[in-house]
Amino acid sequence: MTATAASPNESITPRLLASSAMLSCDPIAEVDWETPLDTEFHGTSPEWSTLYGTAYWDELTEEQRKALTRQEAASVASTGIWFEMILQQMILRDFYAKDPTDPDFQWALTEIADECRHSIMFARGAAKLGAPAYRPNRLVVELGRGFKTIASGETAYAAILVAEEVLDVMQRDWMRDERVVPFVRTINNIHVIEESRHMAFAREETRQKMAAAGWLRRQVSALVVAIAALAIVDSMWNPAVYENAGLDRKRALREARDNQHFASMLRSSCAGLMEFLDSCGLLTRPAMAVYRRANLL
Repeated sequence: MTATAASPNESITPRLLASSAMLSCDPIAEVDWETPLDTEFHGTSPEWSTLYGTAYWDELTEEQRKALTRQEAASVASTGIWFEMILQQMILRDFYAKDPTDPDFQWALTEIADECRHSIMFARGAAKLGAPAYRPNRLVVELGRGFKTIASGETAYAAILVAEEVLDVMQRDWMRDERVVPFVRTINNIHVIEESRHMAFAREETRQKMAAAGWLRRQVSALVVAIAALAIVDSMWNPAVYENAGLDRKRALREARDNQHFASMLRSSCAGLMEFLDSCGLLTRPAMAVYRRANLL
């Protein structure tokens, strides 16, 4: 985007660049990668487990619960890597051949650099948690391949915002929770600090692009963003986490699908996001139906 007097981002982008210069982190140096994994800790706050509040959870030993939350933390991290790679490609495509002296251009590259560090951090964290490489299913991977190729404007930035907002609320809980293994708390703290800048930029980009959108564009964009949100959330907790934690996969999946506590946690985490999407005209009736399917509304 070329900077002009009317640009809504003129005030926010220099502040984001200044914040990045002051508050960026080096995960390689700041995360404790050397200390062996302490299996006495959880990987996430237990209340954020997909089985918390179910009859199956009540039957599990503390050791099993901790093993499950460590696998779930690794699954969320792996999904984060997948979406951050999509995000980087969308931003690069958006700023291709634009004015490099524009602060927005420089911020775009700063955000990409942040995301590269985050992906490496998540990858090392998942490995330290003793987890395999969790990936979305093949259909979602291919849909993501198409989305990163064609998504632009508000569909790209609002989808970025959805993924980051859902992660942000969870990670704010995990980074403060002393039951969570310390190195994961550090990873979450780094991600929360740096993603707050990314979310601010994504909100401004979404507002600006939706200001000029007509009725049909709003309808299409709202539905595309909602479908992207459903794919992202459904991919965060890979079904393989249960068997990798030594649980009965079929029973765990059945109880997780019906877990009203977990659905309520997701909905509460997205309350602010839904208000923002509504204010931009991106919470249409069809989109709301998809968000309800994803337990985000």
